[in-house]
Amino acid sequence: MKLVRVGVVLLLAGVLSLAAACGGGGGETQSNTPPGTLEVGLEAEPPELDPNLSSAYVDRQVMSSIYDRLVDIDENGEIVPMLAESWEVSDDGKEYTFKLRQGVEFHDGEPFDAEAVKFNLERYQKDDSVRSTEIEPVRSVEAVDESTVRVTLERPFAPFLAVLTDRAGIMVSPKAIEEGGGRVSKKPVGTGPFEFVERVRGDHITVKKNPDYWKDGQPKLDEIVYNGIDDENVQYQNLQSGELDMIDSIPFVNFKSLQEGGDYKVSSIPGLGYQGFFLNTRQPPFDNKALRQAVYHLVDRDAIVKAVLRNVGGTPANSPFSKASFAYSEESDSYPERDVAEAKRLLEEGGEPGGFSFTYKTDPSPVSQQMGQVIQNNLKPAGIDVKLEQLEFGTLLEDSTSGDFEALHLGWSGRIDPDLNIYDFMTTDGDFNDSGYSNPEVDDLLNEARTTSDEARRKELYTQTMEILHEDVPYVYLYHSNTTTDFAMQSNVKGFTAYPDGILRLANVSKQQ
Repeated sequence: MKLVRVGVVLLLAGVLSLAAACGGGGGETQSNTPPGTLEVGLEAEPPELDPNLSSAYVDRQVMSSIYDRLVDIDENGEIVPMLAESWEVSDDGKEYTFKLRQGVEFHDGEPFDAEAVKFNLERYQKDDSVRSTEIEPVRSVEAVDESTVRVTLERPFAPFLAVLTDRAGIMVSPKAIEEGGGRVSKKPVGTGPFEFVERVRGDHITVKKNPDYWKDGQPKLDEIVYNGIDDENVQYQNLQSGELDMIDSIPFVNFKSLQEGGDYKVSSIPGLGYQGFFLNTRQPPFDNKALRQAVYHLVDRDAIVKAVLRNVGGTPANSPFSKASFAYSEESDSYPERDVAEAKRLLEEGGEPGGFSFTYKTDPSPVSQQMGQVIQNNLKPAGIDVKLEQLEFGTLLEDSTSGDFEALHLGWSGRIDPDLNIYDFMTTDGDFNDSGYSNPEVDDLLNEARTTSDEARRKELYTQTMEILHEDVPYVYLYHSNTTTDFAMQSNVKGFTAYPDGILRLANVSKQQ
């Protein structure tokens, strides 16, 4: 097969639109791929297939086929059983007892049992694991019997089950880890619906059907081939030519025509993620709150969504909580209209009546570049000169983590529990608090929010937190992103269901002959 390449909710209130192939789009293209094979275009090549080491969102797209998790989410974002058939939580919220699914085997024939769960969770607790901070509250893991695991926490931690729906809940064969010298990056072995076959760096990853999968009748495909294609236009061309069955990146300019044309199926639901930019509160000019507030009042979120996202890539926002989250409220997500006069007043208050200049770092994608230009134009009338600096994404992440920036554009793909979208970003010394922000009142509110299971109370605490953050402005929220939950596919792809976390779950997908 030859792919064209360049370089190497209201949870479901947003409509899941599956435009059935019924003509009207200029001629339906037939898939050129084998009947039992699904060719998938991903926004990038997944860097890592070991959940212990993974830090990229795109890794999860492939890992979801190879591995199962203790718990999962359904299409409504509710936590549901997976390898754990059921669980009980103690009255004090510190003890979780999981009853495991019996008769499940890893792809290497090893049994999945309580000892395997203990092995994996203790592996994630180690300092060299990317997962260690996610399950930091875990005090101990006990294999009570072959099919029962008891996890004891140091303190109540409301997001714990939500954490287990992601990589910290993935179960890997202990034997494969030991044989791989402590990692399974090159030969991942799970209990999932598909088994790893091969990886050709710079080209593709192939997985094949697990004939012994524990879910009856699944998987329905024989094989999936994941192709990393970072240019959304190239993905789109390969879909049109029939060389790809599914793509995860739809050019905004083509979205509506693709959706309305009828030749392809297009899935779009509200996402959990957000986009915006950090302001470095540790150094000038943004150690001055009045100057941060001036920027906040000059940004035109509606213009960004209309001009850059074409009204399809997201919705204007002022919080990390989309409508897909129980923490969402109109109060905390409302944003001020652009106000040059107010910004000038704040500039005078901050000792810069004539304006000032700063560098805004961003990645090289066309969308990010256009967004930077809109922000640059937004701030100019108040005398603020924005210098745009384009960095390769890996370098951008390094600069963000090290605090080497004045302003830096970086978003978040989102998680189903609101704590995971705000806590580490806004608490003092939080793992992702790249702005260097510190406010004891915010720390107290967010710590209380993660220790109570009462969703109504948690929502109140998040709303109070956002009121403070709108005043302090360590981060300028711009929009809630839908780009992780938009997919297009050939008309013969059947059984696809979209999930609010944007992760492809393809065990029930088939191709009509």
